[in-house]
Amino acid sequence: MWNDIELLLNEDSGQLPVGLGQECGTALYQVDTLLQITSSEKVSVNPQLHARSSRDGSIVVVDRSVALLDSTGLSLLMHIQFDTNVDVVGMCQEKQFLVVGERSGSLHLIHIPSKQTLLTKLQGRIKTTFIATGDHHSLGCWDFVISSCVNKIHLIIGVSTVNVIRSIFIKYEIISDFFFLLTTESDSSQVMQSLMVFALPTMQQLYSLEVSLVSSLVQSGICTDTIYFLEGIHDKPAEDPVSIVVMRSLTEALPENRLSRLLHKHKFTEAESFALQFGLDVELVYKVKANTILEKLASASVGSYGQESLLDLVNEAKANLQKIQDNQFVVNYCLNAPWPLYETAREMLNYAKVRVSGFIVLRAQARLTTFYEAFGLEKFSGIAWIEFLNDEDMFKIIVFQLEEGNLPCAQYLWLRHQADFESSFDEKMLKDLLNAIHFTASLKELCVWLKNFVIPFSRRVVPDGQKILAKWLEQAARNLELTDKANWPENGLQVAEIFFTSKNQGELGVTAFGNWTPLRCGDCEEIQRLKKLVNDLQELINLYRKYNCRLALCGFEKENATTIVFRMLDKILAPELVPSILEKFIKPYLCEHKLQKDELLLQYVKDLLERCRTRSSSVFETAWEAKAIAVIGCISDTDLKFDAVLQIMQGAVVPWSAAVEQLVKQHLEMSHVKVKLLQESYRLMEMKKLLRAFGIRDTNLLKDKLVRCILKQDTPTCLEDALKIVEAYMLPTGEVYFLRMMNLIDKERGEESLALLKSLPLAKAEEAAERLTLAGRLVLQHEGDDSKEVLNNPVKKCECEENLKMFETLAPLQEYFGIFLSDKKYRNPLVMSELLEDHISAYESVRSASKSRNVQETNSNSEGGKPKNPPTESRLYRLALLLQVSEHELAEKLALRALDDGKVEVAVNICRCRDKDFYENSWNENTGKLLFSVCQRLCHMLGGDVPMIPPTGMDLPAVIHELAGQAATLCSPDLVLDCLELCKYTSLAKEIHGQCQMDSYEFTAETTPSGGDQDPYEEWTFDNFFKEDGIVLDPQASLPVAYELTSAVLPVCEDKLYPLESRNLTHRTFMEGHNFLLPVGSHVSAAVQNLLESSQFQLALQLTVCAFGSCLHHGISNAMDWALSEKNIQETFLNSKALKQKTFFFLEEIFFLTLFPKPQVFNSRVIDQNLALGYCTILPKEEMFNKLWDIINNSWQNYRKALAVALVGAELADRYGEAKEKRKFQELAIDAEWGIQLGKFGISFETVFRQPPIRKKELIRVLVQNPEVDTALILNYCSTFMLDSDAALQLCIETLLLQNTNTNDAEDDSAESTERQPHCTLLVRALKIIPLLSSTKDLVMSLSGILYKLDPYDYETLEIVLRVIQSADEKNTSIQLSQALSLLKHLKSYTRISPPVDLEHQYVLEQMIPLSPAAHTRLPFHLLFFRTARCFWNIISAELSEETFPTLLLISKLMKVSLDTFHMSAVRHVFEKKLKPKIFEMRSRGCTSIVSKETIKTVQAVQSYLLSIVNPEWAVAMAHKIAQEFPIGPDHVQAVKFCLYLAEKWLKSTTPQDESHEKAEVLQRKLHMQYKRAATENVLVTHNLNTGEHPKSIGKPANLIVLLYEHHSIDQRFQNPAGRDYPDIHAAAKEIAEINDLDMNKICDKLLAKWLCPSTPPSEPIVVTIVTLPCVCHPQPFGDTELTFAHRTRAFRCLLYLADTETVESLFKKPIEKVKYFLKCCIYLAEFEILNIPYTYESFHKSPKEGMIKGLWKNHSHEPRAVRLVTELSLEYEVYDPQLWNGLLQKLLGFNMMDLPAFALGCLLAIPRSEKREQQIQVNKFCKETVLQQIDEYMDTGELVAFASQISSLVLDSIINEKLYEQFSKTKYHPLLKQHLINTHRIKELVDYFAKNNCLDDATALIQEYQEKCGNPAQADIPASDLLQVKQTTSAPQALFSPLALKTFTQLFVKKTPNIVNSNN
Repeated sequence: MWNDIELLLNEDSGQLPVGLGQECGTALYQVDTLLQITSSEKVSVNPQLHARSSRDGSIVVVDRSVALLDSTGLSLLMHIQFDTNVDVVGMCQEKQFLVVGERSGSLHLIHIPSKQTLLTKLQGRIKTTFIATGDHHSLGCWDFVISSCVNKIHLIIGVSTVNVIRSIFIKYEIISDFFFLLTTESDSSQVMQSLMVFALPTMQQLYSLEVSLVSSLVQSGICTDTIYFLEGIHDKPAEDPVSIVVMRSLTEALPENRLSRLLHKHKFTEAESFALQFGLDVELVYKVKANTILEKLASASVGSYGQESLLDLVNEAKANLQKIQDNQFVVNYCLNAPWPLYETAREMLNYAKVRVSGFIVLRAQARLTTFYEAFGLEKFSGIAWIEFLNDEDMFKIIVFQLEEGNLPCAQYLWLRHQADFESSFDEKMLKDLLNAIHFTASLKELCVWLKNFVIPFSRRVVPDGQKILAKWLEQAARNLELTDKANWPENGLQVAEIFFTSKNQGELGVTAFGNWTPLRCGDCEEIQRLKKLVNDLQELINLYRKYNCRLALCGFEKENATTIVFRMLDKILAPELVPSILEKFIKPYLCEHKLQKDELLLQYVKDLLERCRTRSSSVFETAWEAKAIAVIGCISDTDLKFDAVLQIMQGAVVPWSAAVEQLVKQHLEMSHVKVKLLQESYRLMEMKKLLRAFGIRDTNLLKDKLVRCILKQDTPTCLEDALKIVEAYMLPTGEVYFLRMMNLIDKERGEESLALLKSLPLAKAEEAAERLTLAGRLVLQHEGDDSKEVLNNPVKKCECEENLKMFETLAPLQEYFGIFLSDKKYRNPLVMSELLEDHISAYESVRSASKSRNVQETNSNSEGGKPKNPPTESRLYRLALLLQVSEHELAEKLALRALDDGKVEVAVNICRCRDKDFYENSWNENTGKLLFSVCQRLCHMLGGDVPMIPPTGMDLPAVIHELAGQAATLCSPDLVLDCLELCKYTSLAKEIHGQCQMDSYEFTAETTPSGGDQDPYEEWTFDNFFKEDGIVLDPQASLPVAYELTSAVLPVCEDKLYPLESRNLTHRTFMEGHNFLLPVGSHVSAAVQNLLESSQFQLALQLTVCAFGSCLHHGISNAMDWALSEKNIQETFLNSKALKQKTFFFLEEIFFLTLFPKPQVFNSRVIDQNLALGYCTILPKEEMFNKLWDIINNSWQNYRKALAVALVGAELADRYGEAKEKRKFQELAIDAEWGIQLGKFGISFETVFRQPPIRKKELIRVLVQNPEVDTALILNYCSTFMLDSDAALQLCIETLLLQNTNTNDAEDDSAESTERQPHCTLLVRALKIIPLLSSTKDLVMSLSGILYKLDPYDYETLEIVLRVIQSADEKNTSIQLSQALSLLKHLKSYTRISPPVDLEHQYVLEQMIPLSPAAHTRLPFHLLFFRTARCFWNIISAELSEETFPTLLLISKLMKVSLDTFHMSAVRHVFEKKLKPKIFEMRSRGCTSIVSKETIKTVQAVQSYLLSIVNPEWAVAMAHKIAQEFPIGPDHVQAVKFCLYLAEKWLKSTTPQDESHEKAEVLQRKLHMQYKRAATENVLVTHNLNTGEHPKSIGKPANLIVLLYEHHSIDQRFQNPAGRDYPDIHAAAKEIAEINDLDMNKICDKLLAKWLCPSTPPSEPIVVTIVTLPCVCHPQPFGDTELTFAHRTRAFRCLLYLADTETVESLFKKPIEKVKYFLKCCIYLAEFEILNIPYTYESFHKSPKEGMIKGLWKNHSHEPRAVRLVTELSLEYEVYDPQLWNGLLQKLLGFNMMDLPAFALGCLLAIPRSEKREQQIQVNKFCKETVLQQIDEYMDTGELVAFASQISSLVLDSIINEKLYEQFSKTKYHPLLKQHLINTHRIKELVDYFAKNNCLDDATALIQEYQEKCGNPAQADIPASDLLQVKQTTSAPQALFSPLALKTFTQLFVKKTPNIVNSNN
């Protein structure tokens, strides 16, 4: 199926498998293939072809396939497949319809636009007619003819004659004058047919073309110049069917067209023949062929050809170009051809240069060289080369290479082609260039390129681009911190400073001025920022390298010197490292920046606190505290340290950490004025801690708010904490109590509020109560306008108070008791009383029922006042309070009701409960009344034998007495007397009960404690003297009687008592008709009778005395007449006979007992001596005395008992007249009294008791040593026993004074140790004794001797001894007491700072006393006072310091020693201790001065000491000695200046006639000169100028200033304006001139004359002159000096540098460019002047420059200076004469004026052709060392950096070839040479050299190094000979060593080390 149709262009016809057949003829026809049809199926038979062409289009039929083309044949309109072969096809109706007739008989009508089949007719419906052609013509049969007639279609089919043996099928076409015939012969051997063209009418064959057998002409209905035919093409041999059907066109053509066609088809051989045949242009064929080769070369550049093919193409191109005569074409071809190889391109360019010598070829050759050097051979390709050649925008290429990171390539392109874009270079291009630079390349190379080329170029071409450059460099430097952190910050500085260190390209060409152009950066912001960045980076590097402090740049820029130290401290991670890092790094930094350490550390602590305060922190975030504490530990100044501690205390997190606590406590224990501040801060911390416990962190709140916040927490300690707060802030506490009570009331805790109110002091309670009352009133009152009225209206205020009270009662009645009362009932007392009675009854019922423990609580509803709930005791009391019944009244009611019911325990418990709750807390009289009532009722019940329920185990009489005593304590004044009487009689009842029997009855007797458990008060006051052994009483009989008596004495009174009226008998008022004594008498009688019956006489006596006393008091108190009172008593009490008898019997019994006293009477603590004496008078005298002495002898040491007995005995003896006995008893009494008195002081009198008086002296020492014994007692003791009082007093004084000494302790080891008394106390006691002495002589002598033996460090004892001596007798002592006491005063105020000296140890050994511990803090008094001349300076000198100086000065003055010697010693010691270590530290740290806040006081102190020296010569000598200790610097200058001041002071103090005047004058002159030298040298040191020849010129200051202006830093400053640490030459020179009194203006004038107008060309840089000019205030003319052009030039250049453009233009009235041109001319004129060639500016300006140059060359070519001038002028004025330059270059080389041979070699290496390159490079003509040096200095500048290694290799190879080893053996290039030999495996030659020169070690080292290089390191212990043998046999390069060298080297080695060789053998 022929279904694949492809329209072909002319160019596509060449792709067919078979081309055109052979063609012949005289005419030229063009054959084109238009259409190609192929089958998708295998073709088995040849297809049937026919086609038609018309104006409307073409129809092609191949078997069943029909294709419709448009009229152009370039578009396929329709392609249809039919079922059978198509025989007929045609179009009609102007391309609207297509008619197709199939062989099967179907006829189709198809609508072309819509491609729809409109009609299909089958064979049966077609009419067929046979027409014989022979009837019409004789031409044979046509294929077919179609004609259209109206609605009928006529089909004519022609058939050839049958049975013809040889027939010819002819298809023809007649076009114009030509006849086209397609013939095919039927011979089977014929495989082709011919298409022939004949001329009409001659039918001459013009053209013939062979076509395949399957061919057909396309019938055309119109006349055209083109005939079409179809042809079948065989893909395989002709026997197979055709596989492709094509439609071709045949058009008559011109020879030119034919040739073009051939050329188009690249048939160059045919084209060449054709051109020759037709006489056409053959060179066109060569050119087209050349272009075709050019295209192939272009294709080859992308890799489609092999190497051989490329070479073939190149050779073909070369051969073809030889045939072309068009030189311009050949040149263009050579230039534009993409030659695949660099050598080919170079060769072709050279060929082009041969054909045409022009600029374009030279430019291409230069570009080729650029490409080769920039990209290398590996990147060379045809396309790349052509693109590079044709790219006119070289700057774009440079930017691209920079973007790609190819810096060397970009550098090279810039260097070779910057002139190409210089004219168009602008700010945008500069930005593009800078933005394309990447810092991934070598930073060093990049910076060199920027520094030496880009920046100078941009300054010259785009002056306004400096801002862009500065901004970009700044950002680039900053970026390196992130991109290249490893090399930061050095890399950043390297980038930033190139702006300032770059050299400007000469604006005036290559003249000398061109190398020096002022760098005018201006003051724009960008440049200033860059300059600041340079300075910052320099400082940052200093921090990195010197102080080990790494800071980010952004952080550093925000810092200053102080904060940088803070950051250095921040970097310390471990606090324990702070001291070491501070010492190692931070202190040097402080010294360099002149910062004070202590102040800065304090500031750091503050800063650290501030930073930590601004961020959130917890109690665990205390790392900063540890660092701050460590920093504080490094602060030396105590004041600042305390300030830092205060900062820590204020900023530390509360609660403090342990470290902070320890720090604060440590400083709190110190003695300092700021300790109080610490204490205050500590107290505030406690407050903060307290507040934090309540969650309060903001301590800035108002203090009342703090209190409110604390109290609202309602914690158990909130009140205490709030009180602490107000106390801390010194606020009144009343507010706290009030707020606390209000809070409690708000929380319905009124009881607690009330308890708090009760606990307050009275004043506070009143204040709180008033505020609470006012607050309550305001709450009850309505808010609004009547509140003020209430407070201001007393009547309304009272009414409100009453209402408040009522509501305060009714509210709780309703709330807690359910009692609802109206206002009327509340005001009815009867209702209130009944209400209380009901609740009391209910309470008692519940209480009784609860005892059975089986009655459950029930609620009963009640109405009115009856209780709803079972009342409890607390509710009952609360109700009583609400009902205005006090608690005591209620308690009294309850107790009495309980007693009425016989419930004693209940009543007692009520009393005890009240006692517990109210007696202890409420000291009021109501409690006393309650207790009194209960006790009185109990007494009456017991006396009346009323039935009751006694509590089990209760001692009721004791309880009653206890309650009565409490009642007496608390009761009101009206009830006191009654309570006392009740106490008295209840006490008797208690004692009677104590004598009752102890059975398990209702009462239990009270046991009395004995021994140590007995109450001392009770024992001493209430115990009886005698404990009788009476009969035990019966309680049931005895107690009622006793209580009846009590009831009688204190009856119940029903009547109302008036104030101060009593119920008791004693104080009861008489009443008419009433005798109150009668009831008492009967009860007393009964009670006494009961006691007497039981032998209780003592109790009976007490009872009788008590009753008689009451009765007697009753009678006396009611009558003023004693007789009347006695009468009443007799009538009432003794009127009874029976009572009278019993009373006398009782008294008789008592007296009987006293008649026979027992010894126990004297055992009592209180002895009634009168009673005892009375007892003693009853017995006989002798018996009584014996009895008394027996008692005394048995009393042992009971001095009290003995005294009592002695007193009784003395009185008794006196009464009996026994004087001897009396004296004995009196002596005993005295001894007993002293025994008692001394016993009070703890002194035992046993040893001398009842001994003779002489023995009493033994106790004097004991008495004296007792601190409680006073002088009066001692004197009394001596007087009593007739002892020597003076000796005792002296002993007393000595003992007192020596009591606290070590000697006294040693002597009194056996004595009891006593506490030491203060020395002041001892002194006072001693001074009080002195007036009692009759003579003080012995005392003074004794104390003087003791003084020498005392401890010299015991100042206190020494002082009191001296005070006593002074007080005793000052005139008779040899000791200067006032001096000694003054010395002691000074010594006591002094604390020693040095250890004891040897003299002190020697002294204590002499005195045989131990060295006191105080010796380390005190000075020895004896050595200073008694041995001043020998020991004073040895002790004092070691103590001298700045702090001790004032005290020691006073001591020296007191001891009258030489004050000059003292001040000299002070200066020496203070300087040695304080300042000299600082000097060493200063030197080690590099500081310039030791003067700081820490040392300034010391320096001033030393100066004051020196000024205090009276001898001026001594003062100057000492000051000068100290000055020599200071190193060169400001301190040394000041010290010498001070010496000069002292010398001048000395000189002024003398007169010319004095001997010392001349000496002082000489010294003053010397010191003045020394001061000048020191000050000048200090200036040099300060400005870092103390190097070189400067120190040697200090003595010549004028010469020194001149040298300073020649300092090398001046040139460096101009080379790198942004550099650091340049010395300030102007400042230094000015200071030196001032110091040495020099006129700076004159010096500057001389310097300007020297440098601006030198007699010979100066060698100094002009920058020296520039530096000098600003210091000239008034420049002076140079006299008669004739100004030359050289002088003008130098001055001109200085002017241009110093002045800005506007100033220069204003001076010259010309634009700056003309001024610069004038300067340029001056430079050249100066050169002409030197050559003695007379030129003026006008003649130079007007002369033709080329003629001038050639004339100069002609006449002065033999002078080097002229040669250089010619060179510069030629370059400046663009004179490029080849002959001239040839001579110039030869002269330059001949005069050795090639300054940089390395650059020359680099340029020669850039020669493209290797043979010429090798021919031109001659290294032996250059100095090798110079070349190597220039490689180091200049070859990294970017100009020829690619050739540096090549040049180095060339030079090193030349050295090796010329064997210049010896010449380079001692240079720095020897290692480089050795390394080159190793790398090139040529060490043999150097080893030979070493062997010949006997350099064994060097040869061995070289061999070992080479082995390591080759990967075969030699062992260290292998001898050199073996090593050489090994190298000979195993070395990688076998030819490395020659046998001769090995042999020689081995022999030398053996000679040098024979032992090693022998041992190896």
